[in-house]
This record gives sequence, C-alpha cells and structure tokens, in this order.
Amino acid sequence: MAEKKVSILKAFKTIIWPRRNLVLLGLLLIVISKAASFVAPISLRYFLDDIVPNKNYDFLKIIVAAVIFSFLVQAIMSFLLTKVLSIQAQFMISELRAQVQKQVLSLPIRFFDNTKSGALVSRIMSDVEGVRNLIGTGLVQLVGGTITAVVSLILLLRISPSMTLLTFIPLIVFAIIALKAFKVIRPVFRERGKINAEVKGRLTETLSGIRVIKGFNAEAQEGKVFETGVDRLFKNVKKSLTATAIMTSSSTFLLGLATTGIMMGYGGYKMINGELTTGEYFEFTFLLALMVAPIVQMSNIGSQLTEALAGLDRTEELMNETSEANEKDRTIQLDSIHGDITFDNVSFSYDEDEEVLHNISFKVKSGQVIALVGSSGSGKSTIAGLAASFLNPNSGTITVDGQDLSQINLNSFRQHLGVVLQDDFLFEGTIRENILFPRPNASEERLLEAVKAAYVNEFTDRFDDGLDTLIGERGVKLSGGQRQRIAIARAILADPKVLVLDEATSSLDTESEALIQKSLAELTKGRTTFVIAHRLSTIRKADQILVIENGKIAEQGTHEELIASEGRYYNLFTYQARI
Repeated sequence: MAEKKVSILKAFKTIIWPRRNLVLLGLLLIVISKAASFVAPISLRYFLDDIVPNKNYDFLKIIVAAVIFSFLVQAIMSFLLTKVLSIQAQFMISELRAQVQKQVLSLPIRFFDNTKSGALVSRIMSDVEGVRNLIGTGLVQLVGGTITAVVSLILLLRISPSMTLLTFIPLIVFAIIALKAFKVIRPVFRERGKINAEVKGRLTETLSGIRVIKGFNAEAQEGKVFETGVDRLFKNVKKSLTATAIMTSSSTFLLGLATTGIMMGYGGYKMINGELTTGEYFEFTFLLALMVAPIVQMSNIGSQLTEALAGLDRTEELMNETSEANEKDRTIQLDSIHGDITFDNVSFSYDEDEEVLHNISFKVKSGQVIALVGSSGSGKSTIAGLAASFLNPNSGTITVDGQDLSQINLNSFRQHLGVVLQDDFLFEGTIRENILFPRPNASEERLLEAVKAAYVNEFTDRFDDGLDTLIGERGVKLSGGQRQRIAIARAILADPKVLVLDEATSSLDTESEALIQKSLAELTKGRTTFVIAHRLSTIRKADQILVIENGKIAEQGTHEELIASEGRYYNLFTYQARI
C-alpha cells in the first residue's frame, strides 16, 4: 500500500490557516525587518559617491542615524518574532502532543498488542516537533526571505540588468539542485522517525526489564540489539547528511561563483569602463548578499520543513487509526446496570487464519461468580477480555442486561467495570495515589475502607510514611503480594458492578492469599465476577465453573457437579491436590 503523505497544502489548511492572523502578524514583522535591512546597502552608495567626495557632513549624520535606526528596528522585530511565533509554535506542539496522546489512549487493546509502547512515546513526543517550523519563524522566514530576494532582484536590475542576469544563472542551478535534494530527503526523514521510534521502544523495554536481563546475564546480547538499531539510525542520518552536503557544497561553489567570480570579473570590467560607480558596485554587492542569504537560508528552512512534513506524515497515521468508540456505532448509554451478561455463539481470532474461541455460549446472572479454568492458551483470558469489551467478537453477540455490548458506549459501560490482573500495573508515586486512581476524589473514609478490606494496612502500618510511601516505577519497591493487594484495594474503591479477576491471587504467598480470599469474598458480593484461576482451590464457591479447552467449553457446572462427573475438571483438581 502506498504511503500517504501530508501535502504542503493540507498542512497549510490544518495548521497554518486556523492561525492565519498570527502568521500574518509574523509576516508583517518580518517584512518590516527586511525593509529595514535595505537601509544599509542603499546608504552605502550615497556614502561612497556623494558624502565622502563632497565632504557632506550633514548628510553623513542623517545616513548614520538612519542606519543605526534600521538595525534597532531589526533587533526589535527579531525579538517580537520570537515572542509571537516561536512561543506559539511551542504551544502548538504541546497541543498536538496532547491530541495525539488522547487519540492513542482511545485506540483498541489490539493496537497496543501490536505496537511497542516505547515507539508510541517517540511518536507522541518527537514526531510533532517539526510543527515549530510550520507555525514558527521557519515558515515566516521562508516567505520573508522570498520577499527580500524579489525586492533585492528588482533593485539589482535597476543598477545593472546585465550583471544581475549573469549572477542569477548560478542561483537558478542551485535552486534546481536544492529541489531535487528535498525530494530525496523527505522519505529519508520519514524512515528516520520510524527507526528512531523502534530504537527508543527497544531501549524502553530494556530498561524496564533490567532484572530479567541481569538475571540471565544478557547485557551483551541487549547491547548488540541496541547497537544494531543505532547503526540503522546512523546509516539513515548519513543519507540525509549526504544530500545536505550536496546542497551545501553546491551552494558554496555556485554562490561563490555568482558573488565573487562574476562580481569581480564583470563588475570590475564595468567600473574600468566607467559604466558603474564605486558606490553602485558596493550597493550591488550588498544587495546581492541580501538576495543570496535568503536563498541559502531557504535551503536550510526547506530541509526543516521537509522534516516537519515527514513527522506529520507519521502523526497523521496515528490520528487516522480507528478509535474504540468509532469501531462500531456505539450509541447506547448505560446510566446503571444490573450485570446480566450473555455470550451467544461468540467466536474470536487475533489473526484471521487462527480462531481462538469457537462458538462460546453461556449466561451469567447479576451478582454471580463465574470461574474460567483450563490449560494455558485455552482462551480463558480472551473470554474475560471480551466481557470487559477490550476485544470485539468476530461473530456472535455479547449482551449486557439484554443490550448488545457492541452497541453500548464504552465509557458508560467501563465506569461499571473493575479489573484486577495477574501482573497488575502500578504507577510511580505513592500507595495512596495508586489506590485512588479510579476515584481520585474519593473520601478518606472510603479510601481507608478499601485499604482495610484488601488488608493493605497489614503492611503499610509498618512503613514510616504509611499510605504516602513511594513505591517506585511499577511498584518495584514492594513485594508481589503487596502490589496485588494494592490492586485489589483499587478495585474495591472503584465499586464496579462487573469485575474481572485474572489470576488475582497468583502472586501471593499462602498467608497473603488467605487474607485476600476474605477480601475477595466481600468484593464479589453483589457483583458479576469473572474469575480466571489456575489454583482451583480459590474457585470452589463459584456459582458456575467453565472448563475451557482449545477455545471451547469442555465442561460447565458447579464445583460439586464437575467433581461428580469425573471429567477434565476432576482430573485438574485431583492433580493439584496431590502436588
């Protein structure tokens, strides 16, 4: 599939046009600055041809004052440009980052399963950086430089048309080289953003998994992986530097040919023949410099704009991804729910060619606990993911209180949902902040009730800072059991109607598990609960037990019924009882 590129016209419509008043103000400021820059070269002609030969001191004072004032105007305009445009550009970058991050958070779980988090961080933080060259001084300087070049050309033609045309030939050649170079550079910049995201993504994973790396003595192995990534990045940078070097070297030669070779040769010839005065020659020289400088600057800004558009290409890819809310027409709003959930012939596949679940059907009444057991990879977590609306079925329907889940607004459903995972994620910060995560404005009384119910106080009471203890990245300063109890307290505080417990007690020691079983018994009262557990002793009191094998329901019933039937569940239970 061909890569979709952000055109300059589209960038103009979406980024520049909404801020046209600001850009026009920037253009006005730079036009004033550029107009003031013509004062010095024009004054030089009168200085050499009139003031010095005629010893005109009065005119000298006026000329000097005018030149000093012109530099003051340029300094003020430069300051205002930075204040008006550069700061606005940085604000625009902040806005775009927030929009992209919001879009990323709205994407379905499947997107994150296939994308590295570190790569997404790079795309959110780095790809929008180039916007500063579209809304900032870069674009305005490009337009201002064009205006300066055109005005300089008109003044040069007034002094000497023939010399102007001769010096213009190398500039045209340089412009052609620059345009061709930009066409080469843009895909290189686009590829660089992709490589940079991949390298940062791997580095993020490496730092997050440092204990695994050191535990398996894999530092050298990870070093090689990272070295390969940065080598790819280096080769990409080398390509862009080669194209930039071609522009730089060609500009050095061609602009040198125009400003020195032609100016000195042909200009000297015209001065010797009396066709050009000394003042006109120096005025021509300064005006030519004013025309050439923006052309050189335009090549640099053009490179920056090319990089900016390449970054916007990748940003637009993210913004065009279909969010969860837009995957289907989710118009049903749930103010409250009872919690009756029904799976009717539900099938699901992560990949088109391999179905994970096959025609799953069952009903869970409000307040019931349904346990999902079976071997690893049988489809238990997939069923829980479907119930939590993290995934959408390929066929069949899931209903909540008789309403098709695929038609229900996700926010209205998930505000009644709570999740406790096997490796539940804790944020860097304090224990208090992590428990309050689903309900930041909860009262201290409700917080302490959740803390007590999950037996978090059993270990926080031993900490000097109690609930305000910092836990480090992903809760690294706590034990597995302590982290899990905080996750359960978080779910208790959320007070959900539908609860998913995915191996919620797997990280606990025997003593902690006994405490948590009591809190879970309280937590699940009156809530529709999906429990995934390898420890079958933890689900004996479940209202229903589904034995999942190879994506199908192999057995279904209560603990007593399944034991009596002496089938797959009986074999699993008696095997665990022996070990």
